Amino acid sequence: MAERATSRDVARRAGVAQSTVSYVLAGKGSISAETRKRVLRAVEELNYQPNLVARAMRTRRTGRVAVVMGLPIYNPVRMLAGAGAAAEHAGYTMEVHSVDGHIGLRSQRVLELAGSGEFEGVLSFAPVEPGLETKAPPDVPIVMSANFNDEMHSAGELADATPVRLFIERLASLGHTRFLHVAGPSDFLSARAREHVFTETIEHLGLESLGVVGHGWTGETGVEAVRALPDGTPPVAVIAVNDLVAVGVMRGAAERGWTVPADLSITGWDNYDVGPFLFPSLTTVDTNRAEAGRRAMLRLVAALRKEAPPEHEEPLNQIIWRESIASPDVHAGRQ
Repeated sequence: MAERATSRDVARRAGVAQSTVSYVLAGKGSISAETRKRVLRAVEELNYQPNLVARAMRTRRTGRVAVVMGLPIYNPVRMLAGAGAAAEHAGYTMEVHSVDGHIGLRSQRVLELAGSGEFEGVLSFAPVEPGLETKAPPDVPIVMSANFNDEMHSAGELADATPVRLFIERLASLGHTRFLHVAGPSDFLSARAREHVFTETIEHLGLESLGVVGHGWTGETGVEAVRALPDGTPPVAVIAVNDLVAVGVMRGAAERGWTVPADLSITGWDNYDVGPFLFPSLTTVDTNRAEAGRRAMLRLVAALRKEAPPEHEEPLNQIIWRESIASPDVHAGRQ
């Protein structure tokens, strides 16, 4: 088997210095058209293939960035798509690495990637140890997204519960005075944040709370919450922790002969695909995970270019108003 051609072989065939071959292939230097032509002809004749890994070790210019994900993570596809699109637009290829285990193992893997010579920068969607960037090569930035905690539950902007306050304010403006929150599990930061904002807003506006119940993510959680309500409860506004729980609330209301939104106004969260096709369609919160991924990647790109990170004004969580809320029927549930 013939030995693989080297840049020295190319230089000898073209009659130039080895450094000239490097300049031609990198597109640098003031090389005449004739010399460049001879070098490229020699490259083709010898079927020369540059050792990209070796070049990367010398220059740190690989055109590649690494993204680290912890396990498990709920539906990362849109977020990775957003990050990948931002990387591609900036001229980089993104490679994803999923790492199971605790923060120490994840941090070790991030350092391995940063020191491998294969990547110009590393973006971690999972928390890493404080000060980790000081242990990496100085020209390979490490950027951490603040949108997940160590269990890969939503944090940061993804856990912002401001829409709960906006839900309640809008429902109160429609005439609702009584509210119920069907909450999520308390070990999730996003669920705790929504419960906290619910309680705080109800108290601030002087509204009546029928309690915080459920503490689950399932449709059955919503069904059971409505089954437990006393007769004559409507009209009431129900703030469900997610769309699946909200659908369960709708089911529970139907079982009791209550209608939505006349008896129960209902809101969800997550903007499931089925939401617009329910009857009535479900008011919910759309979390722009693709934008979350894009913003995280733009921070890494800014670090690579030694620029200030971009500022973003639009929140990732946006309310989609639909038919499941309305002014309360003052005669509902009072027969």
